[in-house]
Formats: sequence, structure tokens, C-alpha cells
Amino acid sequence: MARIIGGIGTSHVPTIAMAYDRKKQQEPAWAPMFEGYRPVADWLAEKKPDVLVTFFNDHASSFFFDLYPTFAIGIGEQFEVADEGAGKRPLPPIRGHFDLSVHLAEQLVNDEFDMATFYDRPLDHGVFSPLPLMLPHDPQWPTALVPIMINVIQHPMPTARRCYKLGQAVKRAVESFPQDVTVAIVGTGGLSHQVHGERAGFNNEDWDQEFLDLFEREPERILAMTHADLVRLGGAEGVEIIMWMAMRGALPSNIRTLHRSYYLATSTAMGVALYEGAAPAGAAREPQHAGAEA
Repeated sequence: MARIIGGIGTSHVPTIAMAYDRKKQQEPAWAPMFEGYRPVADWLAEKKPDVLVTFFNDHASSFFFDLYPTFAIGIGEQFEVADEGAGKRPLPPIRGHFDLSVHLAEQLVNDEFDMATFYDRPLDHGVFSPLPLMLPHDPQWPTALVPIMINVIQHPMPTARRCYKLGQAVKRAVESFPQDVTVAIVGTGGLSHQVHGERAGFNNEDWDQEFLDLFEREPERILAMTHADLVRLGGAEGVEIIMWMAMRGALPSNIRTLHRSYYLATSTAMGVALYEGAAPAGAAREPQHAGAEA
């Protein structure tokens, strides 16, 4: 039977991809951000999950405002890297897990989630911006991907609670898959940022740190927030954290933070965190934090 081994939350800022492609790993302005991903890469190298089920949003690369679904799952043998206007990045396509993606689509619809499905559509920086910081890819990626797209750009958007329930449904679907595969759940987006309007360039480090604390220990407080609450606290694009909440729903009720990094070098706060189910009583480990703390 399939099982979920942990969760990863990560920003998907386009400048992460820019810094990686331009080999800025050792530059002082970028080294802390890259170092923040190293423990996640080490964990993936150790655990070797067969599949990453990744919650992301498309930035009008493969979907557009004339037809933008609330939830959509990618089904296919592989997924190409989208050309977002500056040329295609030098990354190979990543293979899909066809059987698992079909199973998830069927089970999610049976679980009363009206999923759209897509085939042969490329994935943009919502997936591929942080991915090479976490996984090797020469000549190919070591794991398969099942992408689940969530609408965070066109109203009406799903609530944080609805995304959490989607994650719970994904957990049930994964655990009913008959093949023996291990799955890591990835939630992308955020943290605080706004790229347009009067508050363009807005960040809220205090809220970012509070969100990361609540995510682990009191997710219900986040689930009770409206979109207006999330925009007020984290900026218009900060509402992307609802994709982290989908990942949270796919994890056990009690989790522990294995690693957490936060870095603010540009107009978007960049965070990455790694989670597993909580250790048995008496064996809990303290969360490991890296980067700037509010």
C-alpha cells in the first residue's frame, strides 16, 4: 500500500530559479537561501520517495483566465518545463506517475471534489522554481511527480479550509492506492508578498513567522481566516499559503518540524520547511530552525 512519509513547504519565487540558473549559490546575497534548502535535499536523498504529490498554482502559463479551474490534477507520463517568456529553462522534464494520478483523480471525485484533469501541459515556476534546489536532475529527476493545481489568482478562490480538506482527501486516496510506493507531499507558494497595486513590495516578517508556527501547532487558526485576513497580513499574493494548507491536510494531525528556513532578500519572503509525523511520546525532537527569525 502507498504511504505518505512527510511534507515539504516551499516558496516558488521566480528569482529562486534565476539565482539557481545563474549559479549564484555561493554569492553572499543568495547563499543563505540555498543553504536553507540543503536539509530538505538531504532528507529527499535519504528517504528516496517514489512520488512527489505537489500542490502548486499555474501563473497563466498552461491555464488562462477564460478557463481557470479551482482544482486540477495532472495525468501523464511526463511534464515539461513551461517557457514563461524568457526561454525554456535548462531542466529536463519530470516523469509523472500515471497510475497514481489516475487513482487520485478517481478517488478525489468520488470524495466529492470536482477535479479538472489536464494532460500534456507544461508546468511553470509554481513547480520548477524550487525543485532543482531539492533534487538532482542530471540527466533526469530521481522521482516522479503528480501535480495538483490550485487556483490562487482568480476569484472566487478556494478557502484555506477547503484546501485543507482537499489535502485530507489526497491522504485518503494515497493510502488506498494498492501499489507499494512512498509519497512526499509538497505545498508551494508564499510567503508574504504583493507584486502590484499600492502595496507592491509589501512584506510582513512577523506574520510569516507566526504562520510557520501556527502551521505546525495550531493549523485551525489559519483555517478560520478569510482571504481578506490572509491578504491583509501577507499581501495579495500571500494568499498562496492556502497551498501549504493543502499539504498540511495530507499530513497527520500532529507533526514536527524537522527543518525550517526563512530568508528575505527581495520583495518576496522565501521559506522552506520540512515536516514528518510527530514522534511517539517521550521521543519528540525540537524543531530545527535556520535563517532569520522574527
